[in-house]
Amino acid sequence: MTAPYSSSSSAIAAGSSSSALAAAAAASARSFGEPAADGIELRLTGARAGYGAVEVLHGLDLVIPSGKVTAMLGVNGAGKSTTLRVLAGLVPLRSGTLTWRDQVVTKMSALDRARRGLLLVPDERAVFSSLSVRDNLLVVAEAAGYPDITPALEAFPKLRDRLPQRAGSMSGGERRMLALARALLARPSVLMVDELSLGLSPKVAAELFEWLATIAAAGTTVILADQYTDAALGMADLAYVLHRGERSFVGDPAELAHSAAS
Repeated sequence: MTAPYSSSSSAIAAGSSSSALAAAAAASARSFGEPAADGIELRLTGARAGYGAVEVLHGLDLVIPSGKVTAMLGVNGAGKSTTLRVLAGLVPLRSGTLTWRDQVVTKMSALDRARRGLLLVPDERAVFSSLSVRDNLLVVAEAAGYPDITPALEAFPKLRDRLPQRAGSMSGGERRMLALARALLARPSVLMVDELSLGLSPKVAAELFEWLATIAAAGTTVILADQYTDAALGMADLAYVLHRGERSFVGDPAELAHSAAS
C-alpha cells in the first residue's frame, strides 16, 4: 500500500481551526427519525442492482454504524459507486431491502432521502459548473431552508475569495472543496463521498480527509469510497472491501491494513 496522505496534515486553510470546523459540522447535522437502539444507521440486505441488463451488486449486505466512518474499498468496477448510488436512491434495488434508523426506505425517492439528510457527493459533476461559487452555495442553503452560507465559508475559508468565480473554472481541488461545502450546507446526518481524492494533489486531499474526520467526530455518519486505501483506513471505524459486487471483507480497518502490508 502507498500512504500519500496523513491524518496529521495541516488545517484546511489558514485561520480555520479544528474547533471552528467541529462547530460548523455540529450545527449542520440533522437526523431522520431517532437513532437505532443498536447503533445502526443504515442496513442494506440482499441488495441486487445494476444498469440495464448488467447486474453490478449480487446480494450485497452492509451494516453502517451511526456517527462513525465506514470505508468502502475495492478496485474500479468493484461496485463501490453503485452501492453509494443505491443508498442515495439514485439506482433502484432490483431486490433487497434498505433500512434507515429502523425504517424501511427501499422505495423512498432520492429527493426525499436527501431532504431527510442522506447525502451523496459523487465522484464527478458534484457542483454546477456554470454557476458562481456563491450561487452554488446559495442553491443548497436555500433548499435546506437555511439561506446562510457562513458555515461553509467558515469551514472552507479559501472559498471566500472564489465567491464570484464560475465553479467550472476552478481547480479540481477547489471544486471538491466546494462540493463538500455544499454538502455541509445541506445539513446531512449521513454523508457519502465517492472518490474524495480523485485527481487531487496529496496536500489538497489530506486537507479534505481531515475535514471529513472532523465532521465525523461531531456526530455525522460518514461513508467514504476512495481509491487511496491507507487514507481511508486511517480515519475509518469500519472497513468493507467489495469485489465484483460482493463483500470480500468486513471488519477492523487496522486488521485490513495489517494484512495488506504483510
